[in-house]
Amino acid sequence: MPNLLGALIILIVGLVIAAGLGKIVEKLFDALKVDRLLEQLGLDKILDRADIRLHSGHFLGALVQWFFAIVTLLAVSDVLGLAAFSDFLQQVLLYAPNIAIAVLIMLAGVVVAAFASKLVRASVLAARLHSARFLGALTKWAVLIFAFLATLSQLGIAGALVNTLIMGFVAMLALAGGLAFGLGGRDAAAAWLEKLKSEVSK
Repeated sequence: MPNLLGALIILIVGLVIAAGLGKIVEKLFDALKVDRLLEQLGLDKILDRADIRLHSGHFLGALVQWFFAIVTLLAVSDVLGLAAFSDFLQQVLLYAPNIAIAVLIMLAGVVVAAFASKLVRASVLAARLHSARFLGALTKWAVLIFAFLATLSQLGIAGALVNTLIMGFVAMLALAGGLAFGLGGRDAAAAWLEKLKSEVSK
């Protein structure tokens, strides 16, 4: 009976603390206006296509709340002597950092993909080359696929296969970039050097 009462107190207090910490994290990210930065990078448009509303503070706050809720359940199970359940929760807690890092990798991938796409399109247009939109989209999806594979690797899903795919993907990008420069980039580079030479001569 004392163990049950103690477990109940731990459960109530722990869940209250977990909810409070989650709210603090949510308010902190809202105050830092992280969503506004992500919107400028085009992340909100990408999430809208998946019918997902951008609210990073709420998402991270929920992660923090669930993490401490699991810690609370682990403490309760230890008090009640539920060894098997405690072992399961310990494994969940050990795996939780992988999930958090995987989310950050994918989020960073989306941000980098949006930025790289705009950079490539602007560079191609500035060089007066064709297919600026296509090359921008190709760059975006290349970065997203790479980020997705890195996320799977972090989660430990088919690790050997994912690592092989990542190596192959990087090699493919390097080969494609080399071919693109070799076949179409030489003329652009020659034109740029000729323009630079004429400006220096003036």
